Amino acid sequence: MMLRPLDSIDSLHTALAQSAVRPAVIFKHSLTCGTSAMAMAEIEDLTGGASFAADVYLVQVQRARAVSGAIEASLGIRHESPQVLVIVDGRVVWHASHFRVTAAAVLAAVRHHAAATLVN
Repeated sequence: MMLRPLDSIDSLHTALAQSAVRPAVIFKHSLTCGTSAMAMAEIEDLTGGASFAADVYLVQVQRARAVSGAIEASLGIRHESPQVLVIVDGRVVWHASHFRVTAAAVLAAVRHHAAATLVN
């Protein structure tokens, strides 16, 4: 599985709409931050597994400031980077930033919220 770029408002709207069918993970990455580089390695570890049950999107904040701002405005989560948001049915069900962005934490959040969605 690879990271899908979120580089336009249209691609953001598509990702949010698709989260009604399959959870979405949005990773906001700063190209100039060492902490963000470590978080990127965690996200890459996460997407290396074939059984990950979510679509994973990448926002490079320096290159897609409008998208980063639209995420904050439409989802109500203050911008930080690195930052990861788990989205189900168009709403944020879990988020973390900085050193809390780990493959294990994101995997646990997706599994928990994907299971809860299937039950409801």
